[in-house]
Amino acid sequence: MKKLLLCLAAISPFLSFAQDDLVKKLDANKSDSAKKKFRFTEVINIERTAVKNQASSGTCWSYSTNSFLESEMIRMGKKPVELSPLFSARNEYMDKADMYVRMHGSIAWGDGGECHDVINMYDKYGAMPLEAYSGLHYGTTKNKFGEMQEVLKGMLDGIVKNANGKLTPVWKDAFRAVLDTYLGAVPESFTWHGKKYTPQSFAKEVVGINPKDYVEISSFTNAPYYKKTLFMVQDNWSFDKVYNIKFDEITHTIDRALEKGYTVAWAADVSEKYFSWKNGVAYVPLKDWEDMDDTDKKYMFEGPQPERTITAEMRQTAFDNYETTDDHGMHIVGTAKDQKGRDYYIVKNSWGDKNDYKGYIYVTKAYVQYKTTAILLHKDALYESLREKLNID
Repeated sequence: MKKLLLCLAAISPFLSFAQDDLVKKLDANKSDSAKKKFRFTEVINIERTAVKNQASSGTCWSYSTNSFLESEMIRMGKKPVELSPLFSARNEYMDKADMYVRMHGSIAWGDGGECHDVINMYDKYGAMPLEAYSGLHYGTTKNKFGEMQEVLKGMLDGIVKNANGKLTPVWKDAFRAVLDTYLGAVPESFTWHGKKYTPQSFAKEVVGINPKDYVEISSFTNAPYYKKTLFMVQDNWSFDKVYNIKFDEITHTIDRALEKGYTVAWAADVSEKYFSWKNGVAYVPLKDWEDMDDTDKKYMFEGPQPERTITAEMRQTAFDNYETTDDHGMHIVGTAKDQKGRDYYIVKNSWGDKNDYKGYIYVTKAYVQYKTTAILLHKDALYESLREKLNID
C-alpha cells in the first residue's frame, strides 16, 4: 500500500493526474464520527484567501506557495489578489524542460515542483492574477493534466533522443506551442482593475514582495547544521539548496513565525495512513499501520490518541529508507489545541473543500517534525538566534 500511495502522490514526478486517485485512497481511511470526537480550539488563525482545488494536476507546490504569497500580501497591508498558480507552473515547465534536455533526460519530469520554484519563477517572470491567466484553455472547468503531460514528456524524450544528430534551435518554440495549446499563451500585457500591466510590473507594483526575503529550510542529520545543503528530492529539478537545522527547530521556527503573524509554506509526506484527509487530522500513532491490529485501525481517528515521540534519528531513517517522500505542498496558517491540550497546526490544502473541515486539516507537531520535507517562509519570521546561526542578514 505504501508503494502504491507513493506512486499516486499528488506531486509525483511521474504522474500528473494523481491527485484525484490519492484523495480517494486517503478518503478510504475514514471514521464517520471523527469530527465529533475531535474538538479543536483555535489559538492563532492568520488571514488567507479561499481554498482552491488543484484537481487532476500535481501542482500543489504552486497552489500552496501562491496561497502563501497571498497571505504575505495581507500581512504587508495590501489587498490580497488571487494569484495564478498555473502561471507559475507553466513557467516552471519551460525552465524544467530546458534542464531536462541539458541533463539528457536524467531528471524527473512531471507536474511536480518545490516551494522555491514559485519564488524563483516570480523573481524571473513575475506574477499574474488568476482572472487574467486561469490555465483552463481546452474546455475544462478544472485542471486535468494527464494528456498534456504525456505529450510534453514524449516530446522531450524525442528531443533528447537526438535523431538528427544535433538539436534544432527551435525545439523550445515547439514545446512552448504545446503549453500554449493546453494552458493558453501568456499575454505580453493585460488589464487588471482598469490598468495595464506586464507580469513583471504586476509583481512589482501589486504583489510587492522581494523574492530575496524568503528562505527554505529542512533538517537532515547527514549534513552540517546551520549550513546550506542540496535538497535531495526528485522534484528539486533546479538543484536548489536549503538551510539545514535541527529537527525540533522546524516546529520552533513555525511557531515563532505564526506568533509574529507570518504563515508558512509546507512540503511534506502525506502517504501515511495516519494522514487522513477525510477526517481532517494527521498525527503519528504509537504503532505503524502494519503493526496495528483491527481494533487499533478502527479507533485510529476516534478522538485524540497517544502519539509517538519523534527523534532526529527516526526522521532521518524515514528519509533514507524512502518511507518519507516529497509528496505534497500545503500552507500552514495557524494553530489549535484539541480537547486534551495537544497542539496542532491549521493547514490549508488545495484539494477543494470536501473534507470534514472544508479544505483544512489539523496536523500535530510530531507529524510536522517527522514528515516535513521543507518549509519556506519570510526571513524576518525567523527567531534572531537562528537567523544568526544561518548567517542571514
